[in-house]
Amino acid sequence: MPHKTPHIAVLGAGITGTTMAYKLLDRGFDVTIIDRQPYAAMETSYANGGQLSASNAEVWNSWGTVLKGMKWLLKKDAPLSMNLSPSWHKYSWLAEFVAAIPQHRQNTLDTVRMARIARGHLLDMAERAGIDFDLERRGILHVYKDAREFDAGRRATKLLAEGGLERREVTPDEIAQIEPALPRGLIGGFFTDSDFTGDIHKFSNGLARDFKARGGRVLMNTVIEHAVSDGKTALLDLYQDGVRDRVRYDGVVVSAGIGSRALGAQFGDRVNVYPVKGYSITVNLDDTASQQAAPWVSLLDEKAKIVTSRLGKSRFRIAGTAEFNGANYDIRADRVKPLVEWCRSNFPDVCTENTVPWAGLRPMMPNMVPHLGQGRLPNVFYNTGHGHLGWTLSAATAETVSAAMEARYFGTARPTQITGGLTHAAA
Repeated sequence: MPHKTPHIAVLGAGITGTTMAYKLLDRGFDVTIIDRQPYAAMETSYANGGQLSASNAEVWNSWGTVLKGMKWLLKKDAPLSMNLSPSWHKYSWLAEFVAAIPQHRQNTLDTVRMARIARGHLLDMAERAGIDFDLERRGILHVYKDAREFDAGRRATKLLAEGGLERREVTPDEIAQIEPALPRGLIGGFFTDSDFTGDIHKFSNGLARDFKARGGRVLMNTVIEHAVSDGKTALLDLYQDGVRDRVRYDGVVVSAGIGSRALGAQFGDRVNVYPVKGYSITVNLDDTASQQAAPWVSLLDEKAKIVTSRLGKSRFRIAGTAEFNGANYDIRADRVKPLVEWCRSNFPDVCTENTVPWAGLRPMMPNMVPHLGQGRLPNVFYNTGHGHLGWTLSAATAETVSAAMEARYFGTARPTQITGGLTHAAA
């Protein structure tokens, strides 16, 4: 009697959910994506900073970050904002963040290695699915105005090099050659030519379309009201278009962003993601002068903690800030304003009249490392908690978790082949 193909539900249609489902389909599973939104990638994977940045893989857990954070609490336009009202989840999460400081080095090395592996898998999926996602392979340039922060950047560069990443120090003159649009006055920087940028929303939607064309199922506009598993069968109570239904699956993968915590609890697992809000603006470059003045090379301003990406000829994405305010989706004008002012200060010839603000909630673990693999039950898996590096890490974590699931269900795990001549990107 032929073996039944395992039917897996992937909970979440953001970047981690779509890459996860795609990899499972590659490995022979019957896969259904379930998401509450009407389209893929409508929440945290909608308008992020655009960077696929192994060069930004250093985890935040350090005493230096803690001290900066305490100073920033007193400044309205600081990169960090925190609602100080009582919240057990928030303050217990922060305590675990501090407790993870001794693992800073190892967690950074693990993260940069994942980021390097992810490149080839992501580019391979894009080529196979025929996705145009405004890919720019021009590298990422970290720039500095402060000598102390520049020294910290040198230490980070050495640590990243231990993880196999080449990030070279560049002088002010070299910065001007790499990105002529930048203003003068910088003391130096670091350039990672192997990093790249792209539109996460375009990629996720393109991947979801190809996943469906290849036989995958997609249930959008569907709320998961309750989830339970006995280790062999998972039961999901679904609500879609006024109709409730209980659906059986052989297994589930939780990739539900900040919703992963509540879903994990229903399966008996603790998934301690906290929603850390990030903001972005998309500056529509409607005139020739703005298009010429906006940078093409992706930037990270270390002092302002702001990142940029050029998304084609007519869009310039600027993102930053970390806001601890629970599951709050409000777009605050006082958090958007520093992004607009940064653009006007550094690129005064870019017209910001047509600017679209956005905010998304990063699902962040206290140790800044994604929550991956099998949970308490043998048919419940996790690929979540990527924080600010979901775009950077998702292709690698999907590969890792799908291989573990293939071993669990089929008794063997084969590495997914990288096609299309893109293996150099996973060096």
